[in-house]
Amino acid sequence: MSRPQDKVKFKSGHEMKNRFMLAPLTNTQSHPDGTLSDEEYHWLTMRAKGQFGIVLTCASHVQTNGQGFLGELGIYDDRHIAGHRRLAAGIKAEGSLAVIQLFHGGMRALSALTGEAPVSASPIERKGARGLSLEEVKALRDDFIAAAVRAKTAGYDGVELHGAHGYIIAQFISPEINQRSDEYGGFLENRSRLLFEIVDGIRERCGQDFLLGVRLSPERFGMLLSEVKELSQRLIDTGQVDFLDISLWDSFKDPEEKVHADKSLLAHFTDLYWGDVRLTVAGKIRTAQEVQQIIDARVDFVTVGRAAILHHDFPVRVIEDPEFEPIALPVSREYLRSEGLSDVFVDYMANWAGFVADTEGSVSM
Repeated sequence: MSRPQDKVKFKSGHEMKNRFMLAPLTNTQSHPDGTLSDEEYHWLTMRAKGQFGIVLTCASHVQTNGQGFLGELGIYDDRHIAGHRRLAAGIKAEGSLAVIQLFHGGMRALSALTGEAPVSASPIERKGARGLSLEEVKALRDDFIAAAVRAKTAGYDGVELHGAHGYIIAQFISPEINQRSDEYGGFLENRSRLLFEIVDGIRERCGQDFLLGVRLSPERFGMLLSEVKELSQRLIDTGQVDFLDISLWDSFKDPEEKVHADKSLLAHFTDLYWGDVRLTVAGKIRTAQEVQQIIDARVDFVTVGRAAILHHDFPVRVIEDPEFEPIALPVSREYLRSEGLSDVFVDYMANWAGFVADTEGSVSM
């Protein structure tokens, strides 16, 4: 039986010291120009000290018009490299793998931050988004690849491509959103072309020893479970990726599409042929027992968000105590600051219903 403390070996040659990856958590702590702040450095390196096998950064935009959140980390310009070099070194100094998530908000980018209308695979009237020209699609592909090259220059062990949650790669994949009639629209092969060209370009520019993952989500934003499964298997079969990060929203739920209700949403992915590609899933994995349950379901490692905010050393606590459960919510601002969150991040978490207590010190540490 696999255990949370067991190592994970990737085809690129990298080894993960345990089965815990920090989820790519929006934290709004970076500087307005996308450069790294001391607050974000502290938050992420504290998770490395807490022994996460992979510390994955928040979404980091690859073009100026791709910013989706206030205080978002950027990697669209060489001026960002110095901060990333510091961050990657700080994470790796604790024995964790340093991985950055590459991102573009597409129709979900914020015009108030970018200064221009959002873009997408096709015009999306409800979002005020215009469709990208063919030349702009190719530029987007090249900018994702260039961002990966910057990440390697900065010393990261690898990158994860954010192809989930209705952001730009997912917008191209979605048959509901993508209404293009060129080689990037129509059948799934065309709608996923952008993703595969980015993957191939990163492999060509960054080499086989660079860790490469892809995040996908099988539901919402017009995604079809059957297509995401097919896409996942194609990514596995290419031999170009090290891992897939499947964001399930809830790792214990049944599919929303009734035609696929014969088994759990998780089982639809564990039943794929994975070969030497690793699988991680995210979604409401909060207790030690749930971690073991997911690992027992033939998942290689877990991706943890909320519990990692509450406990920077969540991996240590789970490994030491198979009955561990996170602190009860809501928690005080003081408690969250003790766990490495700046006031800005705590304010952001206050938007999560029932997470932050209204009164200082209302929950004991």
